Amino acid sequence: MEKSITLKHLLIKKQQCIGLQFNTDKVIEALIKQLPDPKWSKEFNMAYIFNTKSNLNLIFEKFRGVAWVNCNYFFQDRVLHNDNEDIDLEWFRKRETEVHYKKCPDEYLKKLELKKYANNTVKSYVTCFEAFINYYKDHELLSLNENDIRNYLQKLIREERSNSYINQAINAIKFYYEVVLGMPNRFYAIERPRKEHKLPKVLSIEEVKMMIDNTNNSKHRCIVSLLYSAGLRRSELLNLKLENVDSKRMLIRVEAAKGNSDRYTLLSKTLLKDLRTYFKQWKPSIYLFEGPSGNQYSAASIVKIVQRASQKSGIRKNVTPHMLRHSFATHLLENGTDLRYIQVLLGHKSSKTTEIYTHVATNVFLQIKNPLDL
Repeated sequence: MEKSITLKHLLIKKQQCIGLQFNTDKVIEALIKQLPDPKWSKEFNMAYIFNTKSNLNLIFEKFRGVAWVNCNYFFQDRVLHNDNEDIDLEWFRKRETEVHYKKCPDEYLKKLELKKYANNTVKSYVTCFEAFINYYKDHELLSLNENDIRNYLQKLIREERSNSYINQAINAIKFYYEVVLGMPNRFYAIERPRKEHKLPKVLSIEEVKMMIDNTNNSKHRCIVSLLYSAGLRRSELLNLKLENVDSKRMLIRVEAAKGNSDRYTLLSKTLLKDLRTYFKQWKPSIYLFEGPSGNQYSAASIVKIVQRASQKSGIRKNVTPHMLRHSFATHLLENGTDLRYIQVLLGHKSSKTTEIYTHVATNVFLQIKNPLDL
């Protein structure tokens, strides 16, 4: 069996260290003893030395030709989100906080900005990370370890926070230690909650049409229609520009969508007529939907438009913009559209994500004879 040693980031007594994980081997043990001031951590169950450039180079020299040095946990390989919109941090600067409230470190924000994370992700990360650091208000960040994080996650579980929120909290915490401080996979032992497999909530075609008919004006009508007929995410709708609507090919180009990928989706003939009416009345200049000052339309306004239309339609469900996207995919599947095409239209990287709609499509269930009716 080939000898190997795995490098991991450790933080011991506020000092960044290189963890040396390996299976029991006398040769490797002897070489580690030759490294500068090696120590053993009972907490992490591995040897370690101080993290310096010279020590890192020395590890490669010592083990060259003797053991494979696994650096998968040590060096980060993260792609910049080049196509995301510029980060707007005005909300962070203008907000009012309590006197003793600990704000997110400036270097955390700078790294988010450098990595070009989406604005929604920035807000989620900052909110989650500040909740974490204020839970440990009297502790220095570098003094916290895996057990402290586990205790915080247990608190979230006791508060009955959703699995998605807990995962977001883990991501926000890991971002500080692994990306800001430059220690990739620092908290490799933190357990994540099992992913919930919830079925998407969908509307009937009749309910969607009622919502479109119960909008206040041509602008709102186009917004609801577009969310449904193109299967758009709310952020994708907000980022649409006039040139993204291709009436000749009857397609809508969605740029810099989730995962930084572009795609095409359908343009409804019915919607195109409404869009022309809307354009004559509202005269947008850059974005397809703009606010009063000509800037990008707000996400909160989209939510209000959808909720108001659903309430006026007498729909008792809590309808969200994303529910219209789910309905688009489900109705296509029920109408016989191949799942692979639906995957492309939605911009899913994996077919497994799209397959969830097979569990809510009713065309298969309608063919089954209920035993009570036999």
